[in-house]
Amino acid sequence: MTKITMFDGAATIGGNKIYVEEKNRGVFLDFGMNFAKYKVFYQEFLSDRSARGIYDLISLNLIPKLNIYRIDLIPSDLSVSSFPKLNIEAILLSHAHMDHFGNIGLLDQSYPIVASPSTIMLLKAILDTSYAKLGSEVAYFTQKSLYDKDKRVLKTDRREKSNLGRNFISTSRYSDIFKDFLCTSMKKYKKIQPGTLCTLDEANLPFEVKPYIVDHSIYGATAYILEGDSTIAYTGDFRLHGKKADNSKKFVNNAKNSSILIIEGTRTSREDIDESEDIVFNKCLEAVKESKGLVIADFSARNFERLENFQEIASKVGRTLVIPNKDAYLLKALEKADGIDRTKDTLIYKELKGGMKYWEEKHLKELGKKKYIDPMTISNAPDKYLLCFSLFDMKHLLDIKPIGGTYVYSSSEAFEEESEYDFLRLTKWIETFGLKIYGYKIKEQDGREKPEFVKGYHASGHVSQNDIIWAIETIDPDIIIPVHTENPEWFSENFDNALILQDGQSYEI
Repeated sequence: MTKITMFDGAATIGGNKIYVEEKNRGVFLDFGMNFAKYKVFYQEFLSDRSARGIYDLISLNLIPKLNIYRIDLIPSDLSVSSFPKLNIEAILLSHAHMDHFGNIGLLDQSYPIVASPSTIMLLKAILDTSYAKLGSEVAYFTQKSLYDKDKRVLKTDRREKSNLGRNFISTSRYSDIFKDFLCTSMKKYKKIQPGTLCTLDEANLPFEVKPYIVDHSIYGATAYILEGDSTIAYTGDFRLHGKKADNSKKFVNNAKNSSILIIEGTRTSREDIDESEDIVFNKCLEAVKESKGLVIADFSARNFERLENFQEIASKVGRTLVIPNKDAYLLKALEKADGIDRTKDTLIYKELKGGMKYWEEKHLKELGKKKYIDPMTISNAPDKYLLCFSLFDMKHLLDIKPIGGTYVYSSSEAFEEESEYDFLRLTKWIETFGLKIYGYKIKEQDGREKPEFVKGYHASGHVSQNDIIWAIETIDPDIIIPVHTENPEWFSENFDNALILQDGQSYEI
C-alpha cells in the first residue's frame, strides 16, 4: 500500500511538502517555504524570531505540526512529542528555489537530501552569499542551544568553530572539486564539519528513485519517478519552452503509465500565452541592437539560462556582459557541478564599499582583480557594456552616472499590488538617468499608476496549460494530484481522474 500525504502546497504556488510512504518508510517531495502563508503574518522587517527556533512557525501553522524538526530548534516551552513522528528516509528536492527548499533547514539533520549536483552546489553558494534564515540553512547550519538564563530562548555559541554539513545524496556522479567546495567554509571563523555524501545508486531508499533533469528557470531542476508498490511521477516545477525542453519531454515519456502523477499547475490561473526563451532572446536582441549608451538587463535571480541569453546578445552587438559579484559566485559554483565556465566572457561589477565579506575575498582571490570592472570604466565607455542589474542594484547607477541608455525588463509580471509599487520605484530610478524602457510601461488605471507588461520579453519558468494537457495525456496516469497552483479546480474541469487534496489530507492506493 502506498500513502501520499499533502502536508502543504495543495492550493498555493509553492511550499510543496508531500510525503510518500510504503511499509512505514517514506520520503518527502520537497519541503519548501510557503510564501502565500508567510505573507499573511510577515513582511519586510517583520519575520519569525530565530531566537525562538520553530516556535513561531508552529504556533502560526506555517510548518506542519510534526515531530521531525531539529532538536536544537525546539525551545523549552514547545512540546513536539505529541506530534506524529514520520519515518523519513530522504528529502527529494526538485530544485533550488526557496518555495521548494526554504524549510528544509528546520528538519532533523539525519534526513539526507536527494538533489542534482547543480542544485547541491547552488544550495551551498546561496547560503555562502546571503544572510540565512533558519529554514534556508540547508547545505550547512549553525547549531543552537538553550540560553542558560531562559530556556525558552535559543542562542548561537560564537565559540563553536564548526558549522554542521548536511547529508547529501547526489542524483549523479560528482567530482573531487564538487566535494571540496561542499566542505569549504565561507564563514571566516568557522569550518564546515561535513555530512555524508554519496550517489543515488549507493543509497538505500524505500523506493527505486529515478531522477530526470527538466526544463525550468533554474538549472539543476529535477523531476522524480518513484517505483514501489505503485509508480509515482513528480514533476516539481517544469516547462517545455526553454533550452532544456527535450529533457522535460524525456521525463514525460519515461513516466508513461505511472499510477499517480503529482503535477504542478502554476499557470492554470493565468492567461495562457505563447512564449518561449527563443522569443525572449529575439525580442531582447532587437531592443539591445537599437540601443545607444549603457544597456541594463533586468531578469530574476538565478535564471542562468536568461543570463546566458544576454551573454550571447552582448557578444552579437559587441558589448561585454557585466554581472553582480553574487551571480558570478553562483556561476562558479555551478561550474563545479557541470564543468561549464559561464563567467568566461563576463566582467564582475566592482561595488564601491569599505570592506568585503569573506566569500567576496575568496572569490576575488580565485578570479583575480582583472575580472572586476570599476563603475568609472563603464561610465567612460557605456556603449561597450551590457549590465545585469535589478531594482536593488539601481543605487550603483549613482556611481556610473549614465546619460541616457536602455533598460530591458525581462522578468515576471507583478501579480500583486505590493509588487506594483516596486515598479513605480524602479521607474523613478530609470527616469532619473533618462533610460528608455523595454518590457513594461507605466499606465494610469483606476486613478493610480500601474505597470503594464509588454509580451515577448519574458518566458515563464512554468509549463503552459496546453503543455500540461499534453503531459497528462502522454503519461496517462490513473490519478492526477495537482500541486503548486492556485486553481486546482482546473484539473477537475479537464480530467475526470483528478484528485484534489487539501493540506493535511492523504490518499492511499
